[in-house]
Amino acid sequence: QVQLVESGGGLVQTGGSLSLSCAASGSIKSIETMGWYRQAPGKQRHQRELVATITTHGTTDYADSVKGRFTISRDNAKSTVYLQMSSLKPEDTAVYYCHADSIAFMTISYFWGQGTQVTVSS
Repeated sequence: QVQLVESGGGLVQTGGSLSLSCAASGSIKSIETMGWYRQAPGKQRHQRELVATITTHGTTDYADSVKGRFTISRDNAKSTVYLQMSSLKPEDTAVYYCHADSIAFMTISYFWGQGTQVTVSS
């Protein structure tokens, strides 16, 4: 099992910046990709949008909507993933969820954090 605890988030004005972090614990050696998803107001869980991911080796992927504004990074020694968000827009308002997938005994498991609110005021 993997536990994910997010921190950061909050309220910021349009154009501002925020940082999120997510610390993993438990079976951390099995973790492969970590990342961030977001769930906008009024959206359901299955409508969560991928924001950014990063593999153990540092390969990153971003949603088109955040490219050039958000930066994902990872400290494998601390089992922590970060999301630096800049030039924030009201449409970035959402609950941001940390996500990790782990591979053990040829089985992939998926884990989610509890979510942290990001609100961008216009």
